[in-house]
Amino acid sequence: MKRDSRLSGVLHVLLHMAEEARPMTSEELSRTLSTNPVVIRRIMAGLRDMGIVRSERGHGGGWTISRDLATVSLRDVYSALGEPMVFALGNRMETPDCLVEQAVNAALDDAFDAAQALLITRLGEVTLADLAADFHERWKRNKTRKANPHAA
Repeated sequence: MKRDSRLSGVLHVLLHMAEEARPMTSEELSRTLSTNPVVIRRIMAGLRDMGIVRSERGHGGGWTISRDLATVSLRDVYSALGEPMVFALGNRMETPDCLVEQAVNAALDDAFDAAQALLITRLGEVTLADLAADFHERWKRNKTRKANPHAA
């Protein structure tokens, strides 16, 4: 089963946008994910509705981040995507009157609910500013490694 990577993808795009001091077009952003500009526009529309990004038309237009990175949590972005399913696992529902199936589903529902609540809480604790800081630290370490390949 294919995983839904939209959250990862849109976070990737937002960090690229944060590094630019100018609006970025859907075409430019689509190249960062090797996708179609229409896909970017569809995703960005949800972010615009949540006030995370804005768009300007015309020459020099494009998408920009409209909020301070420290005020945008990963949960905000997840919500802007329509809160896609977190887990591909689910319950068997072929025989709803079966007491065994009911017991199994009740246990799994509790586990799925707890895991999803934990993930959603964690997404609320991480901001785009946190991701940007992590990127900059990784970039700095990589740059140092390339300048001195024998450094640990």
